[in-house]
Amino acid sequence: MINRDFCLSSYIAFRYIWKDDMDFADGMRHDLIAAIPASERIAVATAQEIDREIQRQFDELYAHYPSIGILLSGGMDSAILASYLKPGSHAYTFTATGTSVFNADQERAAHYCEKFGLLHHFVEITFDDYKALTPIVMESKCAPVHSIEPQIYKAAMMARADGVDLMIVGESSDLIFGGMDKLLAKDWTFDEFVKRYTFLDPQLVLTHPVDMSELFEQYRQGDKIDFMTFMDEVFSIESSSSYLNAFDTAVMPYYDPYAQLIMRDPLDLNRVRNGEPKYLIRDLYAMKYPEVPVPDKIPMPRPVDMIFKDWDGPKRQEFRNDIPMAQLTGNQKWQLWCAEQFLNMID
Repeated sequence: MINRDFCLSSYIAFRYIWKDDMDFADGMRHDLIAAIPASERIAVATAQEIDREIQRQFDELYAHYPSIGILLSGGMDSAILASYLKPGSHAYTFTATGTSVFNADQERAAHYCEKFGLLHHFVEITFDDYKALTPIVMESKCAPVHSIEPQIYKAAMMARADGVDLMIVGESSDLIFGGMDKLLAKDWTFDEFVKRYTFLDPQLVLTHPVDMSELFEQYRQGDKIDFMTFMDEVFSIESSSSYLNAFDTAVMPYYDPYAQLIMRDPLDLNRVRNGEPKYLIRDLYAMKYPEVPVPDKIPMPRPVDMIFKDWDGPKRQEFRNDIPMAQLTGNQKWQLWCAEQFLNMID
């Protein structure tokens, strides 16, 4: 079904179109990715078991892909995966001139590469990259995209040029092992969670906003919400679809070893809420890198705060002319910019 207002509101609120049967325009069918069913994943309960199962996966991957590369940040997830690569493998770390957003990534990633003999490449991200690459990934997705997608696409194209056969990512670790500590911080009321999880309120920025509460209502439990299942089923689609689209557009196979795993024991929310998010992954990082402190969790950086600092907002009729741009974050401004670029592209 073609429903531009619904699709635009869904993207603004959730960064993806949550209904499979809704599209922006004729001939622009978007696809969603489903997580691997829990019944098909491998249950792990200790850092040692995670280590064993990831090593087994890499042994199988190397039997089919001679050259394996990695998206390497400064965080725990990709750092752990880097330890399973063969020396001489390619590692790609994002950077952006004029901002310090990638500084921690660059320094830590350099250490990981030195320790395991990886060839370290920096992927410079500029506004010109966003302007050139965003239309490519949007056309492939048939929708506006997450701000990580042009970055990943650029890195994937670099990897192709370097002869890489498969790229490794650690995207699923946060969701599977309790890394979403801010969303896990409390037992939310329904209204609190709706406000917390809505990335940008469509009513604030769109001239014809569509109520998005239907998605949240599926997880309502009285005045509470089953936020754990919501994250498993909603966040996983939004995040994984972004990686899938970027790599598919670049015609570069990718693989996430964490996505094959599941925690055997229930997540200990007390540990997460008392300063130990991803406690099993923290233990594994300490095993792999005993010489350095375990880093705090950081999402994949994007230089959007710098790039959109002085942007004065969208001009199309679909957007309100009284948007409080000064109150928006760089990521929220990105969503507006990207949505406007997409509408310009399809009209």
